[in-house]
Amino acid sequence: MKYNFNEIEAKWQKYWAANQTFKAENHSEKPKYYVLDMFPYPSGAGLHVGHPLGYIASDIYARYKRHQGFNVLHPQGYDSFGLPAEQYAIQTGQHPAITTAENIKTYRRQLDQIGFSFDWSREVRTSDPNYYKWTQWIFIQLFNSWYNKDTDQAEDISELISVFASEGNTHINAVCDDAVDAFSAEDWNGFSSKKQQGILLQYRLTYLAETEVNWCPALGTVLANDEMVNGVSERGGHPVIRKKMTQWSMRISAYAERLLQGLNKIDWSDSLKESQRNWIGKSVGASAEFKIVNSDSSISVFTTRPDTIFGVSFMTLAPEHELVSKITTPEQKEAVEAYVIATAKRSERDRMADVKTISGAFTGAYAEHPFSKAPIPIWIGDYVLAGYGTGAVMSVPCGDQRDYDFAKHFNIPIPNIFDGVDVSEGAFASKDNVVLKNSDFLNGLSYKKATVKAIGALEKLNQGEGKTNYRLRDAVFSRQRYWGEPFPVYYVNGMPQMIDAEHLPVRLPEVEKYLPTETGEPPLGNATVWAWDRHKAEVVSNALIDHERVFPLELNTMPGWAGSSWYFNRYMDAHNETEFASQDALSYWKDVDLYIGGSEHATGHLLYSRFWQKFLFDKGIVPVDEYAKKLINQGMILGTSAFVYRVEGENKFVSKALIAGQSVQAIHADVAFVNASDELDIEAFRNWREEYKDAIFIGEKGLVIEGDNDVYKVGREVEKMSKSKYNVVNPDDIVSEYGADSLRLYEMFLGPLEQYKPWNTAGISGVHSFLKKLWKLYVDDSGLKVNDTQPTKEGLKVLHKTIKKVQEDIEGFSFNTSVSTFMIAVNDLTAQKCTSKAILEPLLVLISPYAPHIAEELWSKLGHDASISTAAFPEFDQNHLVESSKNYPISFNGKMRFTLELPMDMSKEDIEKAVLANEKTQEQLGGRTPKKVIVVPGKIVNIVG
Repeated sequence: MKYNFNEIEAKWQKYWAANQTFKAENHSEKPKYYVLDMFPYPSGAGLHVGHPLGYIASDIYARYKRHQGFNVLHPQGYDSFGLPAEQYAIQTGQHPAITTAENIKTYRRQLDQIGFSFDWSREVRTSDPNYYKWTQWIFIQLFNSWYNKDTDQAEDISELISVFASEGNTHINAVCDDAVDAFSAEDWNGFSSKKQQGILLQYRLTYLAETEVNWCPALGTVLANDEMVNGVSERGGHPVIRKKMTQWSMRISAYAERLLQGLNKIDWSDSLKESQRNWIGKSVGASAEFKIVNSDSSISVFTTRPDTIFGVSFMTLAPEHELVSKITTPEQKEAVEAYVIATAKRSERDRMADVKTISGAFTGAYAEHPFSKAPIPIWIGDYVLAGYGTGAVMSVPCGDQRDYDFAKHFNIPIPNIFDGVDVSEGAFASKDNVVLKNSDFLNGLSYKKATVKAIGALEKLNQGEGKTNYRLRDAVFSRQRYWGEPFPVYYVNGMPQMIDAEHLPVRLPEVEKYLPTETGEPPLGNATVWAWDRHKAEVVSNALIDHERVFPLELNTMPGWAGSSWYFNRYMDAHNETEFASQDALSYWKDVDLYIGGSEHATGHLLYSRFWQKFLFDKGIVPVDEYAKKLINQGMILGTSAFVYRVEGENKFVSKALIAGQSVQAIHADVAFVNASDELDIEAFRNWREEYKDAIFIGEKGLVIEGDNDVYKVGREVEKMSKSKYNVVNPDDIVSEYGADSLRLYEMFLGPLEQYKPWNTAGISGVHSFLKKLWKLYVDDSGLKVNDTQPTKEGLKVLHKTIKKVQEDIEGFSFNTSVSTFMIAVNDLTAQKCTSKAILEPLLVLISPYAPHIAEELWSKLGHDASISTAAFPEFDQNHLVESSKNYPISFNGKMRFTLELPMDMSKEDIEKAVLANEKTQEQLGGRTPKKVIVVPGKIVNIVG
């Protein structure tokens, strides 16, 4: 009976779907276990063989936990809003919903054919109005909340309004905008409604504010930092500039300390935690105010080294700092404006990463040193970021390398605080009754004491205080796109109003164009039915806008991370129409036990989602404030790219052996045109691009290739698997030729889960051969050969060694070594000619998480009606690994002649008697009496003479 993997796999995939084998229940006597994969974005290209790596690992673990008796939730869905679908819509006019649906259909087919045990009954899509209704609802909850520092949690905005009405804001300890004016209760009650709403926006957890953003003119939208590479958009490679725009933002900074402390109680990788710690960037130091000469303004700075304040010789502002235009002198205006424009073309990420380039401009203005009152020149430099800290630094060239390099480049004087400064010590002691002396630092006062003294001196001058700062900035939450969640927001007198939750979802309108309008509004500005009738509580025609009953709706949409910041909670109760998720479901599933996904999301999705979870916890909506107990970052499967070599300036290609000494350009070729011997299909390559149609190819022998007179060999290089490198391997092809079980086993066999691993299609034949050998262990030409014969102790030893190793490997996420263990076990049992059901039945359960289709088929042949997924995981019995006998090598004068199996517990004397009594020993001795018998119990017997 042949191993027909195509038929077997199709059969069991159909069975699982029809019987909803992997459907999880929200109530069970079994313990719960929640396994989650990172939300996939369904691109038009579909899956390549690198994509399933994490899914296979999570599926193995989910199946294993089912075998262990857990009620396992292993859901799947789609992060289906995104820029690629919108760009395709712009190019083709096809609605993104159509493109997305087609892409999802392809993804679903590919995922199903690999045999994942997903509970598809809980599928969610972020672009489904029934899903984004609740994303909009969460946005409203954030809008109606503020962060109380005293209770260290989010609270309802109505409580804040009550305090304002009774006592003003002077005693409020809240996370809010920096420039909030103090007001009394009388002031508040006398303010207009618009004024009150404006003040509340300074406290709300989601708010409107003018913000520096990454603006991509070609795409007509704001981009997140992770959507840019080297100053251009990741999608399309378009230039990106820094620009101030009024945007919705999320006050994630309110949760900075809790996000930091929460890392201590979750089992995530150290590298990922460190990425988040660095991104949050906690710093303890002081704020200081430097008054600007001949101005009422002052520069606020934050420094972790207030003890170095005597070394300040210049100030540096971010080019975008609001004071730049106010303080720049007429003489410096042209140079400063040119520098500001040039800086706007560089991303913040590039500016932070660039430590070599030194650039800046002098404003012509001066600040006053808090203690010496000496004038300090004010410069601008792009190494200072407007969004980090205060957007200004006190530059201490004798204590900071970058400040030193800047000062040397522009010939700014560099005082040395360790040698004294130009102002006498008495000046520091007498000014404004400040008793901070430069000699404190010269005479070895400890850093800690000097810092405390410096902060105290600043506080006496009312020009500073001790402060903890965070690098984490509030997250821009607006996108100038069509294909995203609409905001549930309309505007009255320019102030945002929330649509009542009972009227959600606010659905995306139809538009004729997916580009921004001619006047620069986002794509939703093209909608003709996009206004809110407050009386009817519905979306109506724009023509009805009268600003009394009908008002304009928000034209921006939410970013891609909106829907992915809470999806793990929706899976718990995916089709609840009346609640975010029921409290019963939330309290049962509680959190994710195992989350597998890419480390590239460390400071994006994984940080934003933790923020939303903590907010929802504060509001009593979810039961825990960290949603994933354990997170594993899978590595990447790399592709082996193929390169052809074009001679510079010619349409001629030379084979790899001929490139030495020639000026050639390496060009990616589609790996589909290359065979296992690295030989290029020249005709296929010529037909690939019009420009290559008449190309000349010089082969390995140096001949112009005509027919089969020579071969053209490509170069090879391991790179990231990607469409742009033409090194993508389609899993459909692998599954068709070798089967899904072979693909699953091979991806695990490539190496440790967290490591990067190169793909080599030729290697899959090895695991495919193993599966055929496994099949033959159970089935021969006559059919099933497994029987009820008693298991041998050798067979039991193999089985229980395998149980022990596989269980350890799965729980340690060492899936690659499990595959090796299976191969050894099957080889050993084949050599033993094992047919015992007592051995081969539990072996199938061990293998089923890795190769579920073949396991299901053989399980059914063994007479089982239920799926193998319901079988209990075999229990390890140590007794089967305890050696009860020893196969002794029996030597004569040092030469081994035969072996003799004897009990392990025999004494030395009994071993000697048993060996001498054996007929083979008598035959070797030929009637002679041995001179000596050497016995080493458990090892050898040597007969001398």
